[in-house]
Amino acid sequence: MYKICLLSFFFFSSLFGGSITIALAANVSYAMEELNVEFNQQYPDIKVLMSLGSSGKLTAQIMHGAPYHLFMSADMKYPNALYKAGIALNKPVVYAKGSLALLSKKPLAFSSLAILREAKNIRRVAIANPKTSPYARATLEALKNANIYKIIKDKLVYGESIAQTLSYTLSATDFGIVATSALFTKQMRDFHKGVHWIEIDRNLYTPIEQGIVILKKGKNNTEVQAFYKFMQGEKAKRILEKFGYLVPGL
Repeated sequence: MYKICLLSFFFFSSLFGGSITIALAANVSYAMEELNVEFNQQYPDIKVLMSLGSSGKLTAQIMHGAPYHLFMSADMKYPNALYKAGIALNKPVVYAKGSLALLSKKPLAFSSLAILREAKNIRRVAIANPKTSPYARATLEALKNANIYKIIKDKLVYGESIAQTLSYTLSATDFGIVATSALFTKQMRDFHKGVHWIEIDRNLYTPIEQGIVILKKGKNNTEVQAFYKFMQGEKAKRILEKFGYLVPGL
């Protein structure tokens, strides 16, 4: 079972103090180190606690009273549900559009999803859990539109989040369909586009619009407002773009 990990980041500023807690979709964690550095330059006196996991599981925690101030989801469905339930203060705003990539830990030099149809020796393919991960639902849509799903459905291995799916891909399966953002980290610098991975044609799946909302526990919190505004600013958008996201306004 996927275990949510807590990461603590400390920021200090002459204008802001205190702390906030953020429920963070796992795919965004890959860009968070650089986002933290930039946020730290602006607000070095804010302590930020981040809980990483699948959007579905984080939403369930929020529904049951988890003490988060902000929710950065991998889609719009879950934050919209929280807004309708009166748990989120604002309608979700799209802060980025995620994309999918097909990854192999072995250098194979491929160019499309068709390799999953052609490679007879493929035993297992990792994808995220469609019940909890918006990226997984987009993955199934892409596989079906490419007429590949029926061919490989018995070979699919499910991770509880897109982060766990990456782990499975690198350790236990022949291929994996992961967040493109994961492939721009330092840990993946030896994996090269066109050799180990390709971006999946965006025409095969519905754009993965990722939403951010302020939760009721973040009401009237100036630190929460600072981070919320930061994530919609140009500097944060440039960092997200660097990690393979499509970003509104750029």
